[in-house]
Amino acid sequence: MSYITKPKFQYPGLETNDVGLSRRDYEGTLTTLCGGCGHDSISAAIIQAAAEMSLEPHKVAKISGIGCSSKIPSYFLSKAHGFNSVHGRMPSVATGANIANKDLHYVGISGDGDSASIGLGQFCHIVRRRINMLYIVANNGTYGLTKGQLSATADLGSKTKTGEESLYDNIDMANLAIELGASFVARSFSGDKQQLIPLLQAGLTHKGFAFIDIISPCVTFNNTDSSTHGYKNTWENYIALSQVDFVPMRKEITTKYEAGKEKEITLHDGSVIHLHKTGNNYDPYDKENAQHHINQHKKEGKIATGLLYINQSTSDLHELQDTVDKPFNRLTNHDLCPGSEVLDDINETFS
Repeated sequence: MSYITKPKFQYPGLETNDVGLSRRDYEGTLTTLCGGCGHDSISAAIIQAAAEMSLEPHKVAKISGIGCSSKIPSYFLSKAHGFNSVHGRMPSVATGANIANKDLHYVGISGDGDSASIGLGQFCHIVRRRINMLYIVANNGTYGLTKGQLSATADLGSKTKTGEESLYDNIDMANLAIELGASFVARSFSGDKQQLIPLLQAGLTHKGFAFIDIISPCVTFNNTDSSTHGYKNTWENYIALSQVDFVPMRKEITTKYEAGKEKEITLHDGSVIHLHKTGNNYDPYDKENAQHHINQHKKEGKIATGLLYINQSTSDLHELQDTVDKPFNRLTNHDLCPGSEVLDDINETFS
């Protein structure tokens, strides 16, 4: 990761948000990624999303694994909590942190190698356990950190810069997340700021496991005409399900939409996503339809993006386990060891 700090001075006239912070306050260190890397666009989108939402950095925990994608947390919210774990093991660390303190906003940053190969088992279990977090996969279809080998998300027939061709069907992370029980699943493109930012904001405010698969081209090893994860192919085969907007539910904010052209989804915190329909009447509440839609566009060589699936009725891990309201890391010795009388009362319930 980069530890090169940016200059601390800034234009005094910068606008500030509801917590008195400017966009600069949400930045991180200088990037060491290749010029034009899609991952830098992801970090920029997270910075803007967090600033617009007035998130307090100290209430955010960003966790990553290993790979070019896992360097992204260094480049946003330098004042947030952070942990860079080992390869493919970010879900375990995120789960432990969430159990200890459920009051933080958790952002997991991973890559297609980190989550679809060595960390595939960990990914499957964090989804099914319904950890309340936003899990982002920066998906470029290649191992950019180790010189461009094909990853498990590379489409059949896709070729790298060196000419290596993918001989296997790929793992579709969005489809897998839906199948495993994620209650918020979306896909976007790092170069589509207009779509990506509201999806990030919606994912950050969603109660439950929110997953976003972001196509993020590797400009050094996998940005060729024969790569399905390159810039050229992505722009040519980019199918947006809808225009996405995120509108926090605040009295001072009003908006109007044409009749018959919107899909309104109320999130658990009272915020709203408005999906402006493109004429296909796509229903993000229908799990089977979401998977069919992804697969259908995949057969046609297209990339379906936008909010693919959402379920607001599921419970997160803390609700399933009926944990106490107070975060575990704030429990006192008395809370943890209340005495023999309490133990006797518990034992009586089994008699």
